[in-house]
Amino acid sequence: MRYLSYAAASSEPNVIVDGTANDRTLITLSHWRRSGTPADLMGDTSTAIVFNYLDRPDLHVTADVVANNHFDEDGLVGIYALLEPDAAASRRDLLIDVAQAGDFGVFGSRHAARIAFAISAHANPATSPFPRPLFDRSAPQVEEGLYRALLDVLPRLFADVDEYRSLWSPEEAALTNTEHLFDAGQITIEEQPELDLAVVRGPSAGEWHPMAVHTRTTATRLLLVHGARVEFRYRYESWVQMASRRPALRVDLTALAGELTRKDGAGGRWRFEGVEHITPRMYREGGASILTPEDIRRRLEAALRAGAPAWNPYG
Repeated sequence: MRYLSYAAASSEPNVIVDGTANDRTLITLSHWRRSGTPADLMGDTSTAIVFNYLDRPDLHVTADVVANNHFDEDGLVGIYALLEPDAAASRRDLLIDVAQAGDFGVFGSRHAARIAFAISAHANPATSPFPRPLFDRSAPQVEEGLYRALLDVLPRLFADVDEYRSLWSPEEAALTNTEHLFDAGQITIEEQPELDLAVVRGPSAGEWHPMAVHTRTTATRLLLVHGARVEFRYRYESWVQMASRRPALRVDLTALAGELTRKDGAGGRWRFEGVEHITPRMYREGGASILTPEDIRRRLEAALRAGAPAWNPYG
């Protein structure tokens, strides 16, 4: 098969990996909401779905073009698996691990985490070794350029991740620092499985690396208590169709944000970014809140219990 940009692929029979179909798509291999991916092929990541597709010749379509409508790690390694199925088969577990690291911030091996960090660094104009002109174009052109360039890089990256140490080591250092805080008991996690909620508490200095948090809890609703600062997040797993489990469906917290703003007094407001965002947050804009973390937690739990599902990736 061959890779084409999403726009170019719309003129030929194609397979879409990790995105949405266009007018000429014969099959979509994606964990996205309403992707149309056959139920027999579903996996947690689009890369896992690609491997399931490769395992099922009876479901193969007559198309030699593969594309995606956005760039990320899951899309990249999933497309690579279709382009190079024999080489990908020997690294199946690693590629799925890289996809999970990129999408969900979880990893089974440090090797996969480093590859995901290196891919991300390549795609960031502030850290990328690619020529600057690659990024000085329209968003679809940048995405196409990244796919073409990184599909060439991937075999070397898989073979010798240490060659790219300068790209992944800063991110790994941040991950290691957060892991040390967990190991020292300075960051703790309290889970409420019935709400798919984890309350993560720790010091306010610096940011916690999400991989260190996500690999320690499967809860997809996170209440992060950084000292006196409180923030809520929905994880990506509740935006897509998961095959291994069903995270709790998202509740719209706009009304809760309004309630917290009214209770919090003047000088700031609480904002919820919306259930349709991939990893939406609820947080306070402005100075420190006068509400205690426990008060915020109590109100959040009540909202999660009483709220109707507002985002259903399976419907």
